[in-house]
Amino acid sequence: MARLNSKAVAAAVVLAAVVLMMAGREASAALSCGQVDSKLAPCVAYVTGRASSISKECCSGVQGLNGLARSSPDRKIACRCLKSLATSIKSINMGKVSGVPGKCGVSVPFPISMSTNCNKYVCT
Repeated sequence: MARLNSKAVAAAVVLAAVVLMMAGREASAALSCGQVDSKLAPCVAYVTGRASSISKECCSGVQGLNGLARSSPDRKIACRCLKSLATSIKSINMGKVSGVPGKCGVSVPFPISMSTNCNKYVCT
């Protein structure tokens, strides 16, 4: 009987560990504005007119962000973060901003604009 209890306790411990690991993965999967900002930092020179062309680092960041923002909640967060970032950058050219994904080979299924409703257009 004691052996059965040991196995039950061991199984419960393993199950608890798995649940905690799964919860940790979900929490770490949430995208943050810090991640969005760091991925897109190399694009600032282009969208403010300080660089005449998009850098490889900018496109790498755009592609990386696209890969991180796979779920609908993450895409909505990314959209909100992008709008916040855009308002904080002086001399930003929204025409250039809207063209960046296409120039980097990334398809964005919603208009890139300060008036974009992140809750309406952004989905998986």
